[in-house]
Amino acid sequence: MEMNKVGLPPIESKVVDKLLDLLSTDDAFRTLFMSNASAALEQIGYVQPEDSDLHAGLCLVVSNLASKEDIIRDRTKLEKSLNSVVNFFVPKELQAY
Repeated sequence: MEMNKVGLPPIESKVVDKLLDLLSTDDAFRTLFMSNASAALEQIGYVQPEDSDLHAGLCLVVSNLASKEDIIRDRTKLEKSLNSVVNFFVPKELQAY
């Protein structure tokens, strides 16, 4: 019996790089990301897989976005998390506590 994969394929590296660049520098993009992560991802080149009803933006909803400084500091961890399979878990480094 074949098991179905849960989650989405990894977000492309170029999209992750642009996402982290903008989340660490651009207030308008940060605001868009907080209000509509899916639209923010599409603005920087994310394309939803044709064979999926899921969108990576649904996996990245945060109520408190980490500061620009925290995103810069934790960029390597965030790149690793966001470049792996997205399973509806927001990387803890992307959230402010």
